[in-house]
Amino acid sequence: MNDQINKFTAIDFETAQGYRHTICQVGLVVVENGMITKEIDLLVKPPGNYYWNHFTDIHGIDASRTENSPTFDIVWDEIRPFIAEQIVVAHNGFSFDFDVLKRTLEHYEISVPGYQKYCTNQIYREKLNSLCEKFKIPLNHHDALSDAKACAELFLKYLGGKLK
Repeated sequence: MNDQINKFTAIDFETAQGYRHTICQVGLVVVENGMITKEIDLLVKPPGNYYWNHFTDIHGIDASRTENSPTFDIVWDEIRPFIAEQIVVAHNGFSFDFDVLKRTLEHYEISVPGYQKYCTNQIYREKLNSLCEKFKIPLNHHDALSDAKACAELFLKYLGGKLK
């Protein structure tokens, strides 16, 4: 692993439906030199503000919580600087989060930026909640900010450090 990585962004998305362009929560943490320097936790109004019950059962977010939230095309302006041309880490990134971001940007006809991708699930080959239990990392599973923080901690462990 490149021990020269001293800044990265950990992200997590929750979706309202099985369609990957339906982000309803963004959790993002920026880590610099082993410290979280920025946290973003945003509720997002998905297209039509429509939820599948199964997804609400997983993360607890429903239409009443996001009816007055901005849509992703508005949120993108706030989070873009922490993703575009950055090192971005997600748990299940290659099977979920990176595709969710791409499909959501495409849905809003926004160019998908380049960024360097790492996946802590690919690194550890274990579920996020199991890893957090093993390493005693606090986790409110399926809360996007909590999942992003846990992912950041796992990536730092992989790099040989820990949150300061």
